[in-house]
Amino acid sequence: MSKNHKPIIGITMGDAAGIGPEIIVKALEKKELTRQANLVVIGDAQTMKQALSIARSKLQVKAIKETDLERLPENNKNIYVLDLKNINLKKLKHGKVDPMPGKAAVEYIEKAVHLAMAGKIGGIVTAPIHKEAINKAGYHFAGHTEILAHLTGTKDYAMMLAHGPFRVVHVTTHSSLKEACARIKKKRVFAVIRLTYEFLKQLGIKNPRIGVAGLNPHSGEDGLFGDEEIKEIKPAIEAAQKEGWQVEGPVPPDTVFTKLKGKQYDAVVAMYHDQGHIPVKLVGFSMKPGSQEWEKMSGINMTLGLPIIRTSVDHGVAFGKAGKGRANPESMIEAIKLAIKLARQKEKAISS
Repeated sequence: MSKNHKPIIGITMGDAAGIGPEIIVKALEKKELTRQANLVVIGDAQTMKQALSIARSKLQVKAIKETDLERLPENNKNIYVLDLKNINLKKLKHGKVDPMPGKAAVEYIEKAVHLAMAGKIGGIVTAPIHKEAINKAGYHFAGHTEILAHLTGTKDYAMMLAHGPFRVVHVTTHSSLKEACARIKKKRVFAVIRLTYEFLKQLGIKNPRIGVAGLNPHSGEDGLFGDEEIKEIKPAIEAAQKEGWQVEGPVPPDTVFTKLKGKQYDAVVAMYHDQGHIPVKLVGFSMKPGSQEWEKMSGINMTLGLPIIRTSVDHGVAFGKAGKGRANPESMIEAIKLAIKLARQKEKAISS
């Protein structure tokens, strides 16, 4: 791979009624990104033109076809959009749950996965979708992770949230707390530890250190507050240690993330959705004092275990801000940077 080679990264537009188009425009104004990769939006060209106005951007939208991916010109003033022409702007209402943009959002993901699996793009960055909107459109998935796993035929996968080196991978995600507890099994916990280890190695960390959170208070206190640690989590950790991996746990949930922040680990494996999401958003998000405005929305979401590269923003559609020009693009910028880095590393590994 030559030093001047630029991978192609596809950015799915997300739900058009949310902030996805706006944060994409704001991110693509960053020349540091467009210098490193050819960035192509997979979405609706007219909606992206509307987003230019919302973001007060001087960039221009240029609709392209799939065949154009092979010869994208160097032009930092254009936003190239693989145009699926599936949004009716006259009917689109920002901040509203609507199956029309919900259906379109899934179609962007389907197209992006097709292109990535065919090797036509080097990775995918996804803007946020709305779970209710896609379900009303007839797509019965809990979110991006499940859609991507279905489209790629992936069985072992996991969601990772990260804010810089503060990385958390989840054993369970979108399920009730009762159901999540029932899903904590040795096989699944070991699979997530393995996916975490493999990703950290992919990042270039020679000897990854992984902390595994307990499920119960004080990690069960030797069975006093629950026996999941004894029966399921600890055996998974011991199996990982037999592989020669540096894995510690089960660590009490109230201290494991402090240790991660103190750089004792390169990542933590969390047992359920909020156990992992809360600490990442605590370090990556902040609000303006005394207001309801987000001052900072930083961090990324990534699906581990897929045969393709996929990164995403670490927030939702933010319907309250949609169409108002106030959306923060930090998370989108970070997601694009990581996708570019991983795509370059993958191409380097293939060519070496």
